[in-house]
This record gives sequence, structure tokens and C-alpha cells, in this order.
Amino acid sequence: MNVLVTGGMGYIGSHTCVELTNIGHNPIIIDNLSNSKPEVQDKIEKITGKRPVFYEGDVADKSLLNKIFTDNKIEAVIHFAGYKAVGESVEKPLMYYRNNIGNTVALCEVMTEFNCKNIIFSSSATVYGAPKSVPINEDFELHCTNPYGRTKYMIEEILRDLYISDNTWNITLLRYFNPIGAHDSGLIGEDPQGIPNNLMPYIMKVALGELPCLNVFGNDYNTHDGTGVRDYIHVVDLAKGHIKALENLNGMSVYNLGTGTGYSVLDLVKAFEKENNIKVPYEIKGRRPGDIDSCFANPDKALKELGWKAELNVEQMCSSVWKYAQNYINKK
Repeated sequence: MNVLVTGGMGYIGSHTCVELTNIGHNPIIIDNLSNSKPEVQDKIEKITGKRPVFYEGDVADKSLLNKIFTDNKIEAVIHFAGYKAVGESVEKPLMYYRNNIGNTVALCEVMTEFNCKNIIFSSSATVYGAPKSVPINEDFELHCTNPYGRTKYMIEEILRDLYISDNTWNITLLRYFNPIGAHDSGLIGEDPQGIPNNLMPYIMKVALGELPCLNVFGNDYNTHDGTGVRDYIHVVDLAKGHIKALENLNGMSVYNLGTGTGYSVLDLVKAFEKENNIKVPYEIKGRRPGDIDSCFANPDKALKELGWKAELNVEQMCSSVWKYAQNYINKK
């Protein structure tokens, strides 16, 4: 199958391209490289032995999308492309609405023109807002606490409306929890531009000495140690979840992709330190706007309907990140 992967040079996208290639699919990537690097194409080729097709550009560029769909018989789309930092979305909401929602509308318009009606959307657990209880089921009330989450919610609603208007579409919404880790080759992982917005790459850069200490935003949450609790999932498990979703496209579906276990910020710091025998200094800072106490998944539906569950543990997440750091980031 020829699969268009928007944002395919990014963290989750690149790992998914590897898994697609490993089972014989052909990922065709579009990415504007706003939060990724061109050498990822080389690394995917080194891991898989096959070079993915790559178009540099923006998903909102319908002329480029038309060229991609004309040049390649696209049979399905996995849509990752979008801004993803909670704090930044609070500061720059219009940028998030224009980019995330506008890109998706343009993409779906071109897909309609080419009669390609299979899409897997990279949604987020942020659509659940501050849940009344955990673990979180897919049928929980949706309530967003920040503009980033609202863009994901709005895109889900757009895709639902699209399906209601034409039920020949197959649309799967995958609500990610917190992907971390790296490919076991050590070649690809999370390496965001500038100061990281996500916890694990921040830990990694502190461990490497690129940043002086980890900022822990808030220690007064209603959790066992006062720091926020999240469901951390290995990015390779997450990528494999997309393969299962692709194999089971059928109408309108939504799935949580998580482990079902919550770890606090300090739990993750301690696990990283223990697994890699390295100290990660940290400082407690004020809470970030939009953050919540606790968020972890009930992943049972994905197991029952897709045959998917997370296999890799938090120790493997931490060790793979450090392998990536040593194999690549320290040598750039």
C-alpha cells in the first residue's frame, strides 16, 4: 500500500515510516521540516534498506498535495503534521488554529478529489481535558484545557462530520498518551528544535550537559509526589499501533494508545537515572497553564478490536533514549 505520511520526518512519523516499510508498505512523506531534520530520510533508509519518497512542503499547500497524489497512487493517509506544544498554544492560539485545522481541511479536500478515503488521524489524550477519573475510556466526555487540545478536538469533529456526509470514508482517530523512547538502532528519536517542550527530550539534553537542569513545572498536583502523572508509551509501540489501525480501517473508529500505567515526572526522572546510571538535576518551577494532575489510558478497546497493546516498559523507554543520545546527538 502507498501511504501518505504527513509530518513523516518527525518523531512519531519517522518511527511509523520504519514500521510501514518493515511490513512492505510504501510511505510517501510530506514534511515542512519545521520541527524535524532532512537527514531523517537517510536514517529511515539505513534502518529499513529502502529510501522513502519525501516531499518538502506544507500540508496546507494544495498544489503540492495534488502533485503528490498525482505522482503516487495514494491509498491511505496517516496524518501527523501539526504543532503540538501545550504552552506555546496558550501563547499563540491563532497560529495553532490556522496550522492544525487549516492543514487538515486542505488535506481532506485533496483526498476527496482523488477518491482516497482512508485516513488515520494523530489525535491526543488532551481532548479529555482534566478527566473526572482515571483510567480514561474512549467514551469519556471531551473537554479541552488548552488551544492545542481544542485543535485536536475540532479536527476530530471535522472528521466526524466528513464521515456523516459520506460514510464510504474510513476514519480512525488515535488518541495518543505520552510517546517517549527511540528506535533500538539508536538512529532516530526525539530531537526537537530549541528548548524541548516535552519531558523526555528535556531530560536527555540535561543528561548530555546541553541544558543545566530540568525544569519541573509544578509539585503541588494531586498525585503521589505532587508532580504531574502521565501515561508514557514507547514510540515504537505507538508506531505499531498505526499499523494495526491501518490493517483494521472500517468506518469511524476511535482508540486510546497508551499503556494504562501512570508515571509522575519525578518517577520518570528516577527511572532514567537508574537505568542509565546518570544524574539528572532538576528545579521545581511554577505550573504551566493548561496542565492537569493525572492522565492515563484504558487501552482495552485497542486490544479487543485491533489486537494491539504496548509491549515495551519504562526502563526500555529510558535506555533507548540514552542510546539515541549517545549514538547520534553527541556526534552532531
